[in-house]
Amino acid sequence: NYHPSRVLTLVYQPFALGTLAILAYHEAKINTRRRNLFGYTLFFLSSLAILVMDLATSGKGGLGTFIGICIISGVFGVADANVQGGMVGDLSYMRPEFIQSYVAGLAASGVITSALRLITKAAFENSQGGLRKGAILFFAISSFFEFLCVLLYAYVFPKLPVVKYYRSKAASEGSKTVASDLAAGGIQALPETDDVESKNQERLSNKELLLQNIDYAIDMFLIYALTLSIFPGFLSEDTGKHSLGSWYALVLISMYNVWDLIGRYIPLIKPLKLESRKALTTVIISRVLLVPAFYFTSKYGDQGWMIMLTSILGLSNGYLTVCVLTSAPKGYRGPEQNALGNLLVLFLLGGIFAGVTLDWLWLIGKGW
Repeated sequence: NYHPSRVLTLVYQPFALGTLAILAYHEAKINTRRRNLFGYTLFFLSSLAILVMDLATSGKGGLGTFIGICIISGVFGVADANVQGGMVGDLSYMRPEFIQSYVAGLAASGVITSALRLITKAAFENSQGGLRKGAILFFAISSFFEFLCVLLYAYVFPKLPVVKYYRSKAASEGSKTVASDLAAGGIQALPETDDVESKNQERLSNKELLLQNIDYAIDMFLIYALTLSIFPGFLSEDTGKHSLGSWYALVLISMYNVWDLIGRYIPLIKPLKLESRKALTTVIISRVLLVPAFYFTSKYGDQGWMIMLTSILGLSNGYLTVCVLTSAPKGYRGPEQNALGNLLVLFLLGGIFAGVTLDWLWLIGKGW
């Protein structure tokens, strides 16, 4: 009754956006290792908190519990700002393939989430308290994965030879954010350079970087503003009744996630990667046509058309995200690439915030 698929995403966003704005502004001075570990740990503790709250209240609902979940959702936003900006910044001064792998991982997590949801629904649908049992299993598995992230980032990632190489390179180009990462990988921080050399290493300011890449930043904003104005709120609540019944919204969300993942691998095929800045912006703006397409399909179309449209939404979202994030950092030095990665994720989260706000407009004329 509280429109959770809309409310929780809306609560999450101001925390994610506000935190990342602060982190992006102070990015050059922030210890990236501490930032990412803090974010991953927060993800783990938040998932655990949902489990604890459910067990403490014996699964009873009510406004108090819902407000508790909203607070945890806000904490997830803070965790996301730390990790997503930190990791994209970290990988921006490495190889473009690493960013592609990371954002493909984001989409893969969506597919795994959908698969887990479908499995838990099928397993517990007819049992007593099935929805709650499914949710408990779901969050227990999520907590385990997030604990694994903390361990992998803390002990495995900094020791990889390729990671050590690029971090050393970034440090030699004047990056101050990688010192503790290098120490974790067993490399001593590089000695201080003299004044002449440090002048040569002076990086562009965030403002200069943003002005040079304003089209990429707006692209990121528009991709996610459009996607989140449809997914997941509209798909969860406004697509009508169909033969798939209560499975319908889950199938739509799963199709979105699967095609989003496929879209993020297409740019690996060089001839299919879109690198022209003008062409990217044109394609991204043309996605606005999906809004009337979804509106008329939900009103007059059957579920086959809706599944196809949702697939196009996911495919274009994943494909365009990778094209922008891998093209933008080219030609800059390590510290600048790190800063630019943070700025692009800031605009991405700004787009998500705009999208989840616009998502409420679908409810106009429906007794709201």
